[in-house]
Amino acid sequence: MAKYPSWQDEYWLMLMQLYLKRPQGVKPIYSRALVDLALELHFPPDYLYRKMFKLRQIDTPNLQRLWDTYADNPRRLSREVKLLKRMNGFGAAGEFYAGVAINESWEKDFKPIDGLADKRITPALLILTLDLYFRLTPNTMVAETPEIAELAKLTKVKPDDMVTIMRAYQAVDPYLTSESPVSPTLLGACEEVWKRFGNEDPQKIAATAAQLKEYWK
Repeated sequence: MAKYPSWQDEYWLMLMQLYLKRPQGVKPIYSRALVDLALELHFPPDYLYRKMFKLRQIDTPNLQRLWDTYADNPRRLSREVKLLKRMNGFGAAGEFYAGVAINESWEKDFKPIDGLADKRITPALLILTLDLYFRLTPNTMVAETPEIAELAKLTKVKPDDMVTIMRAYQAVDPYLTSESPVSPTLLGACEEVWKRFGNEDPQKIAATAAQLKEYWK
């Protein structure tokens, strides 16, 4: 059974370093910095998000010592984090997590899709695009549509590429008949996202997309 690696007290240092970055405080669940740390530690972003709230509460002697030692000494904290990463082998994840079955299902959302030349296109981006797809009609799924231009600007993807993704979703949509040629790889990736959200309450993907936008801000 897949599982996450055990939480170690040293990880509080890495979480605290992120917490103290300006603007100081609990970071949005899908902010890029929090997602990057989650990928590094192999914990889901929502898990680290909850841990960050606990860090702020300072409800254990260990956390109190952490704050007393590092809150006003960011340079020392930075040195400790660098040392921790070297000692724990974060540069050699295969060794560090040897014997642990890592659940990478959520991680794939933030990694490039195998077989696509554009490495900016990830399942997370496809989720955002599907949310917008549900808000548009087929004749408005063009590069000139303001909503498409706005999402393309946010994610740093060309509007024409966003339209290509829309066409892939049209091919997947059981209520439409589309004959537009679409890359089989992109089509398959869009099918996977459609399976997750296509038959769910639209509010589910809307809420997910609203949080995911923080990753590109």
